[in-house]
Amino acid sequence: MTLDELRRAAVARTLFTPTTLQRALDALGFVQADPIRAPARAQDLTLRHRVAGYRAGDLERRYAELDVHEDVFLNYGFVTGALHALMHPRAGLAPGTAARERRVRALLAFVRARGAVHPREVDEHFSHGTVTNYWGGLSNATTHLLEAMHYRGLLRVVRRDSGIRIYAARDRGTAPPTAADRRARLDQLVDVIAGTYGPLPAASLASFVRRLRYGVPQWAGALEPTLQRAKQRLAHARVEGTDWYWPAEETIASGRPDDVVRLLAPFDPVVWDRRRFEILWGWAYRFEAYTPIARRKLGYYALPLLWHDRVIGWANVSAKNGTLQSEFGYIASRPPRDRLFRRALDDELHRLRVFLGLQS
Repeated sequence: MTLDELRRAAVARTLFTPTTLQRALDALGFVQADPIRAPARAQDLTLRHRVAGYRAGDLERRYAELDVHEDVFLNYGFVTGALHALMHPRAGLAPGTAARERRVRALLAFVRARGAVHPREVDEHFSHGTVTNYWGGLSNATTHLLEAMHYRGLLRVVRRDSGIRIYAARDRGTAPPTAADRRARLDQLVDVIAGTYGPLPAASLASFVRRLRYGVPQWAGALEPTLQRAKQRLAHARVEGTDWYWPAEETIASGRPDDVVRLLAPFDPVVWDRRRFEILWGWAYRFEAYTPIARRKLGYYALPLLWHDRVIGWANVSAKNGTLQSEFGYIASRPPRDRLFRRALDDELHRLRVFLGLQS
């Protein structure tokens, strides 16, 4: 086993042949969401490489017909029905005050009676006011409460209306799982992590498993034993002094990479783990959208540039006045002097224009 083989596997395992939207979602299990459009949302930038004919916004437009849920896994995003079922019910979470729980029950009854509700309808009915949000600003209390009920599994997102979540009551959950079932579910959640983000160095595997406290907070105390089981159960090898893990019984293939350029989202599975990124590609990628302008090195929303199985630079891309504008940076200070690369980069920019609806 070599680092080159791990690098090729990291690319090939999730950048599979484009397929249908549902099959791509099933293969990934989880797609992280992000509201920034630069030039499109992260979930769309992730799916465009994996779904044949994908256009920006297709996931939101087709959401209601797909087996997919907005939910928290490692972060907030889109999970398959199977993954969603593994994490729920999120029973045993600390309840709020008595007054808050009365509001929860009243709001849930209101949603059940209406079928599906816009937060504005709820606010007009209950007039809950405002609360301080995570960022220190003021948020609508109705929206805040709906989001908390969604996280607890009392509500589900049925669609979006101009970007606003439309909620319905979630089917009443089953009883909390037994200890044996909980253990099996946690192992399956780790299998999703290994399947989507592997091969992973040991430190990253540990970090990912501990992040499950967001998806299954009711089982946070069981995550360390889950990590130890994973290290015994997953396929693994020691490469250049680091232990690496990937799905059990899967062979790391070492085929020739495609002659394709891909501009990847900051939260793409190939890019997501910054520790792995730096080991495999030899430089530190940072997401700088929230970094002060004077301190940015790559740009507001730099998209890592993948050529063959190497991430050789990045691009900042925007759509203005119906045209695509792009700026590139390269680790080696200049792009490869290769006609094949130039042609592949032109092809990727063409695909991006079509994806954004700038070119038919």
